[in-house]
Amino acid sequence: MPDTPIIPQLYVIGAGPGDPELITMKGYKILQQANVVLYDNLASKELLAYTREDCEKIYVGKRPYGDYTSQERILELIKEKAFEKGLVVRLKGGDPFIFGRGFEEVLFAREHGIKTEFIPGITSMQASGFLDIPLTHRSVSESVWMVTGTKKDGRLSADLKLAMESNATVVIYMGMKKLPEIAQTYIDAGNGNMPAAIIQHASLPQQRSVKGMIKDLPELAEENALTHPAIIIIGGVVGVLNY
Repeated sequence: MPDTPIIPQLYVIGAGPGDPELITMKGYKILQQANVVLYDNLASKELLAYTREDCEKIYVGKRPYGDYTSQERILELIKEKAFEKGLVVRLKGGDPFIFGRGFEEVLFAREHGIKTEFIPGITSMQASGFLDIPLTHRSVSESVWMVTGTKKDGRLSADLKLAMESNATVVIYMGMKKLPEIAQTYIDAGNGNMPAAIIQHASLPQQRSVKGMIKDLPELAEENALTHPAIIIIGGVVGVLNY
């Protein structure tokens, strides 16, 4: 019998906000079939237990402001392992297509003749519900803006000022290092009293959070030793229980 030909495949899977039980059923099933898993820092390591014993598991994490695996190396591994072993899973925290560079990896794989599939994940902002913070609420907020806290050039996104002109809920990813600048932006616009919250390790047992007004959020974060990974939520929905 001839060997079964290797079919290079890449599945980019969202692991969810942290709790391993929040991965989708489809993602769970594909993990069981994987020959290789490339997993990042925000994907629960407990999910690796769903894989076969002979599945190769490679950590390619990027810790904020610390050691990291370069994106170039991750792309090299996708190509190398897909042609060597077949089904590769790229397991990424949250949803890979929301500030996760997942689509870059899909495009790279396709350019090299690798079949691709995408399985979405629950993004971390959706874990706000664990703190009784709805992202939208009738008469309070009718839309949501997702903003990156740090652009490629290190600057705060100009979209934040545009979002502030609406009643939208503003969710800032990767913004803890820019928290004082974010707060000052609201203060300068006369919106320093806007309700705001920080959620660190959303959905996990070690989840921690704080609520207050955006003008006080940097001080509250320092007092409560909150740091990354965390999301910042700004808007009336944070105080909706007070309405």
